[in-house]
Amino acid sequence: MVYLYKKVKVEKPVSVNKIGYYSVNILMIPLVIALVIGAARGGYKHSTRPITISNAARYVDSPRDVAIVLNTPFSIFRTLGKKPLERFNFFDSDKLTKLYNPLYIPSTTKPFTNENVVIIILESFAREYIGSLNPGLEGGTYKGYTPFIDSLINVSLTFDVSIANGKKSIDAMPSVLASVPSLETPYIISHYANNQINGLAELLKRKGYYSAYFHGAPNGSMGFDSFTKMAGFDDYIGLNQYPDKADFDGIWGVWDEPFFKFFGEKLNTFKQPFLASIFSVSSHHPFKVPEKYAGKFKKGPAPILEVIGYSDFALREFFNQISKSPWFKNTLFVLTADHTNESVHKEFQNNFGAYCVPIIFFKPGSDLKGIKNRIAQQIDIMPTILNYLNYDEDYIAFGNNLLDDSYESFAFNTNGSTYNLYMKDHILEMIDNKPVGLYNYKNDLFLENSLLEKEPELEKQMEEKLKAIIQTYNSRLIDNNMIVRKP
Repeated sequence: MVYLYKKVKVEKPVSVNKIGYYSVNILMIPLVIALVIGAARGGYKHSTRPITISNAARYVDSPRDVAIVLNTPFSIFRTLGKKPLERFNFFDSDKLTKLYNPLYIPSTTKPFTNENVVIIILESFAREYIGSLNPGLEGGTYKGYTPFIDSLINVSLTFDVSIANGKKSIDAMPSVLASVPSLETPYIISHYANNQINGLAELLKRKGYYSAYFHGAPNGSMGFDSFTKMAGFDDYIGLNQYPDKADFDGIWGVWDEPFFKFFGEKLNTFKQPFLASIFSVSSHHPFKVPEKYAGKFKKGPAPILEVIGYSDFALREFFNQISKSPWFKNTLFVLTADHTNESVHKEFQNNFGAYCVPIIFFKPGSDLKGIKNRIAQQIDIMPTILNYLNYDEDYIAFGNNLLDDSYESFAFNTNGSTYNLYMKDHILEMIDNKPVGLYNYKNDLFLENSLLEKEPELEKQMEEKLKAIIQTYNSRLIDNNMIVRKP
């Protein structure tokens, strides 16, 4: 081919006007660059994320068919440079199962309750911003910025410690809706994003539930629509389906107040039982509130705090709206956040506080009340909901049932290559499978005094638990063993 190519003489066109020729080509350079960047990203909006292998789910009816949509070069390109999981064999299968087992085999004999489920994921709502969850902050004088959530907590079940499983919105989605955490690499953009999973929507569909997911950003934002399909949701409702584009904030999506109102109106049209989830957008940089509410909400030392007050107000309006609906009293509500954001207090500026988010369960007129002395994490939400509904089929969930007090509660996440385990009022930090820090986060608020080698029994127990989690998580993702496969 090289020999034949050299035999062909290419006659280039002769430019009549060299100045015009070179001027036009030079001016074309920024245009071509802009077009290439736009094509690579899929657009120029703040919420746009370049497509990855998980976006294939948008074009199929069943997650099992995503491989038909994908092609090998694209898959190689999108996973190039991303660290694959390593298979570990710290323990034999018997000990591993005793230490950590994500297979749930319900033993309930109670009838399934068919209650509706509404999951509210609040953008950047750190636990730090909620006064009632921080009674000792600022010498006991701290009021926070969420008066409505404070009032809701008085009639809800929440937890002494509640932890996010990641630091990004794309970490929260699989954690909350499918009990799948992200260790080191966000699950949605990992090599294993197209694994079969048993999301909450998929499991409840077996019981006759309709499911819908709401996000006020442009459809396709951050690949949420693709993941919700993988998790089994029937419908995705975003900016494209919102009727009044004048409510778009100009950057991220529809302002929280009108979108929550729209959410409530849609819920009134759903046939029961239903599962619905909404992800708010307003409490995101650049942290602005609608002009008509300028000066209405309490400001603080961080710009986000005023918007937290606005989103809290939007929640109040939403609950006032739906409290008159016939389905309201037959609905379990779950409130949490995707991750934390800017921190004001030093207590929240470490590997414990930087992951503290609210996790709240509210059922009108039920006994789900009080602050339970347990560690909760985002991946606990799915198994807790299923247990509350008396779900009677086997499933895989990497989290815990928060209503079961028969075992030690714990949480885990990663910060880069650092793995964190929260258990028994302590946090164990581990790098390269070796402990590098052990702190009592209740007595040592700033995590300044490491207890490594000072409490060897606790250190060993926590190290074994964390290694069992890593071994189980890695092997199940590598083997695509994340659902219960019936013979």
